[in-house]
Amino acid sequence: MRNKKQDTVFHVDATDELLTFLMRKMDGKSRTAVKSLLGHRQVTVNGSVQTRHDTPLKAGDKVCISAGKGNVELRHPKLKLVYEDEYLIIVEKKQGLLTVAAHPGSQEMTVMSVLKAYVRKQNQRNNIYVVHRLDRETSGLLVFAKSVQLQEYMRSYWKELVKERTYIALAEGVLDKQEGTITTWLTEDKRNAVVYSSPVDDGGAKAVTHYKVLKERRDGDQPSMSLVELHLETGRTNQIRVHLASIGHPVVGDRKYGHGNDFSPADRLCLHARVLEFIHPATERIIRFETPIPKEFRL
Repeated sequence: MRNKKQDTVFHVDATDELLTFLMRKMDGKSRTAVKSLLGHRQVTVNGSVQTRHDTPLKAGDKVCISAGKGNVELRHPKLKLVYEDEYLIIVEKKQGLLTVAAHPGSQEMTVMSVLKAYVRKQNQRNNIYVVHRLDRETSGLLVFAKSVQLQEYMRSYWKELVKERTYIALAEGVLDKQEGTITTWLTEDKRNAVVYSSPVDDGGAKAVTHYKVLKERRDGDQPSMSLVELHLETGRTNQIRVHLASIGHPVVGDRKYGHGNDFSPADRLCLHARVLEFIHPATERIIRFETPIPKEFRL
């Protein structure tokens, strides 16, 4: 009888990157073979499946290589699995996909419906719960919880848990200041699906956005634009879009608050949730995820 293959476990002694660590520990394995293990979801770090070769490791971490390929993979043209453990799923979505259905009973494909189908392939009793949302036309990082209790906890303590939320946007024109803070009061008109901004407290929700200009295009045949990094102090509906429009520099491609595709080089809303860093609600460790600036944003 053939013996069943055993999983391989390595213990991390010092700070490292996952691929470098595995290459050293699995002496004789080619780089392609090791990356294939990641691609087939056979590698976990402290029990969490990892597919990124640059996943950071630190002393005390446990790296396990499964003897068999992962049973389920998330495959969707507008959705990329960034991180998963028994508590959370973090994904990067492309523009054009709703986070959750706009109306009860809707059959439209959403991030929620894709992830629900994904977790139920593993176990029919599994479910998924949204923690926060991105607009349909905004791309970037999203967090989902695997239990309603964890969802409620993260929603209740979101401001305390999140250490950094960074967005990247292309804004119309050239901003007067290279960096600054936008503070207004926002009122949401749900009937007309629009948010209004007031520079004074008119009873709306206070919203604060910090920004920094990374690059500008002032001259040439194309319209002037600014590549802007934005940090949210509050998380209101349409906050970045409304705030940039309120200072006369709406997000490029914004049909609701700007000039739509008259300025867009990519036929899209040029807003991307690039960085998300927060305290893991179960392990209490800080975890950080960062995505590249979309190539169509580059000036």
